[in-house]
Amino acid sequence: MNMLLQGKKILLGLTGSIAAYKTIILTRLLIKEGAEVKVVMTKAATDFASPLVLSTLSKNNVVVDIASENVWSNHVQLGRWADVFLIAPASCNTIAKMANGISDNMLLATYLSAICPVVVAPAMDEDMWHHPATKRNLETLIFFGNKIITVKSGELASGLIGEGRMEEPENILTYLYENIFRGSELFGKKILITAGPTHEPIDPVRFIGNHSSGKMGYAIANEAYMNGAHVTLISGPTNQPLLYDGIKLIKVKTAAEMFEACKVYSDAADIIIMNAAVADYTPLTVYPEKLKKKSDTLNIELGKTTDILKYLGENKKDNQFIMGFALETNDEENNAILKLRNKHLDCIVLNSLQTKGAGFSNDTNEVTIINKDETKIYFTLQSKSAIAAHIVSYLISNV
Repeated sequence: MNMLLQGKKILLGLTGSIAAYKTIILTRLLIKEGAEVKVVMTKAATDFASPLVLSTLSKNNVVVDIASENVWSNHVQLGRWADVFLIAPASCNTIAKMANGISDNMLLATYLSAICPVVVAPAMDEDMWHHPATKRNLETLIFFGNKIITVKSGELASGLIGEGRMEEPENILTYLYENIFRGSELFGKKILITAGPTHEPIDPVRFIGNHSSGKMGYAIANEAYMNGAHVTLISGPTNQPLLYDGIKLIKVKTAAEMFEACKVYSDAADIIIMNAAVADYTPLTVYPEKLKKKSDTLNIELGKTTDILKYLGENKKDNQFIMGFALETNDEENNAILKLRNKHLDCIVLNSLQTKGAGFSNDTNEVTIINKDETKIYFTLQSKSAIAAHIVSYLISNV
């Protein structure tokens, strides 16, 4: 669970659109992430999503009318209660009313009373989406300070294929993380992170590599970004997804390519985190065609790759902080400390293959941060995202 939404107050607004079924899923996701959710709906929205379902999921009464059973619903209180007012789906009609200050239902009255950020996730047919009036209304909402989650292309309720689909619930959740609840502890800091393996080619179809999945480096990149940092991630070949569009991703394959990318992006970095498992050796000859099986043995001559971490340590600027990683199989702490000294690092994170569930490809890890003065901070086996949070907290406290 991402703790960014723990205890956050989310006011969900639903309008008359078939996409309202997605908001039921979104409500479940928000509750699962620890948020407190209240729902306000237009009467038209109740034709597409059941207030009973949303009330059950949110564990709060759903508000539809300004007055119900002689009881007045306080729209001002709702607008002041929330940390964010998310209107999803927002129909073309509701967007037009919002842009022109019309208050003819509870949702619109709440919108005009809201003092929190307002996020709008439109949903409509393609022709309505592209109509100049809709574009003008959206521009007005942006001018008012509202945030718009752009629509996606796909099959629409009309049967047409085109733009107008409301964004998927999981992506709306990510949008909230990135644009509303992103932290600021590392604001202004530029962080360079390397992740994943490198692949050193033998021929067009074979390479020398290792078992690194990139999970740890990507988790650190996500965590650093969500704490406000400007993150550049240089990644070797990996299947890891990039969660946030704001992270700058540089894809490389070989150790030489990673070295060149690090030279380009390291100058501007305040913090450098070298998590990638870079190959120590690379074939001196890369065959242009696939090698055929002609004999019982095959000798491949290897040459050393550039020691990227050592290069960065030797060329470190006065304002830079460099964190290295060490994966050891024997005499672990001594080898890690030797690497810390020889490569002029500020700290090193020691991984061990001796602990079951730690190291390459696993979803969990166990690490020890060793400082320049050789003091140690140990983190027991836990998820790599949790380890990433500890590492970023360490950086916040020490840089």
